[in-house]
Amino acid sequence: MGAAVAGVQAIGANLMPLDRQALWGIAYVVFATASFATLDTATKFVSGAVSFALVMWFRFGFQILTTGIWLQRQRGSIFLKSQAVPLQIYRGILLTLSSVMAFFSLKLIPVADFTAIMMLTPLLMTVIAAFGMKEKVSPLRWLFVLTGFVGALVVIRPGNAAFTWGSLLPFLLVFMSAGYQLLTYQLAKIDDAATTHWYTGLIGFVFATLALPFVIQSGTQAWLNAMLGAWDKVGWLILIGVFATLGHGLLILGYARAPVATLTPYLYVQIPFAVLGGWLVFAHQLDVWAIIGMVIIATSGVLGTWVAARQRQMDVRVILDN
Repeated sequence: MGAAVAGVQAIGANLMPLDRQALWGIAYVVFATASFATLDTATKFVSGAVSFALVMWFRFGFQILTTGIWLQRQRGSIFLKSQAVPLQIYRGILLTLSSVMAFFSLKLIPVADFTAIMMLTPLLMTVIAAFGMKEKVSPLRWLFVLTGFVGALVVIRPGNAAFTWGSLLPFLLVFMSAGYQLLTYQLAKIDDAATTHWYTGLIGFVFATLALPFVIQSGTQAWLNAMLGAWDKVGWLILIGVFATLGHGLLILGYARAPVATLTPYLYVQIPFAVLGGWLVFAHQLDVWAIIGMVIIATSGVLGTWVAARQRQMDVRVILDN
């Protein structure tokens, strides 16, 4: 009996830090969503005046600069060894492409609409789990995937006067984001957050630097005009660098502390943050249909995650009972 009590006490002692870790993971993800909403708002603001390559160069340059300074002070070197270099490269490329597509998407549609469509990513991950990982997906989860997609169509409303074909760009971005998030979760188990953050910034900066000569016309005057065009937006460019670096760093820390199923529902907090940013900076007003669509997407995502978590718990119980 005494041994059993001692065992229960030991288990309880081990569970408490896990609960605390999960709470920290949730807090990191909520702050990450606020950072991403600020990033998207700032990106939309500069998208009409500054070249996308220059924005990406500044954004990733800021990330490797700040991460490099921190690494040099904390670890004595900026050269970190990864245990999964190919995965780091794939993740860096995906994030770079995602950032470029987000830039052009935000030029065309409001921040809140863009964010709502991006929230289809967790639902798409259900499809990937079913077909790519052979995970059993219940009919109820498929229903939530379908209703989430319907919600996205309600937000953009094809046939509406405000609809353009550019409104479909975020749907492509959803596929990239799903891959990026899956890689983030995998790398969180292999490399520490600083390593992943450093590689992401480095890869993005290299691609942005290579793109600059092709985007900005050759000649001193063209480069001077590009820099002068960005100068009056420098405050917003700094915001982009700060909140991109902060958001992705917090997301990595969150995934390192809690499972995907625990964190996914909190990703939808980004929608109200995006609505607030669009209203404060661009005076965007949501119509009734946009609100309905956003509620459908968020509800489908949260319930889909909850059903998946419940299914896993039931599967574990069946295994234990047998």
